[in-house]
Amino acid sequence: MQQSKDDRSLGELFSDLSRQTTTLVRQEVQLAKTEMSDKVSKVGKDVASMAVGGAIAYAGFLAIVAALIILLAEILPWWLAAFIVGVAVAATGYLLIQRGREAMKHDNLAPTQTIETLKEDAEWAKRQTQ
Repeated sequence: MQQSKDDRSLGELFSDLSRQTTTLVRQEVQLAKTEMSDKVSKVGKDVASMAVGGAIAYAGFLAIVAALIILLAEILPWWLAAFIVGVAVAATGYLLIQRGREAMKHDNLAPTQTIETLKEDAEWAKRQTQ
């Protein structure tokens, strides 16, 4: 039978608080693991999709580049046509890489739900000791 809160000794109260805090910390660690696992799984699927799409698009892109070089070679020497197309392709690639880097900087991979509950837990523990 549970004793009422007023009948428990200070040692029993601290023991209960310690047990509850330990349980809470374990649950928070499990929540963080679950949340990060979900985020990593989603990112992994997205990266795989991008890689396959990129490989297919790359094959088509190479065909287009070859066609542009052949087209320009009608009016320019072959080496100049290839150089012009190469510079344009390299500049476009650089711009796309920079855009991707900027977009990745804004992705939040932190376990926001866990951080929020940890703040709540700290407040709860503070109230328990008052």
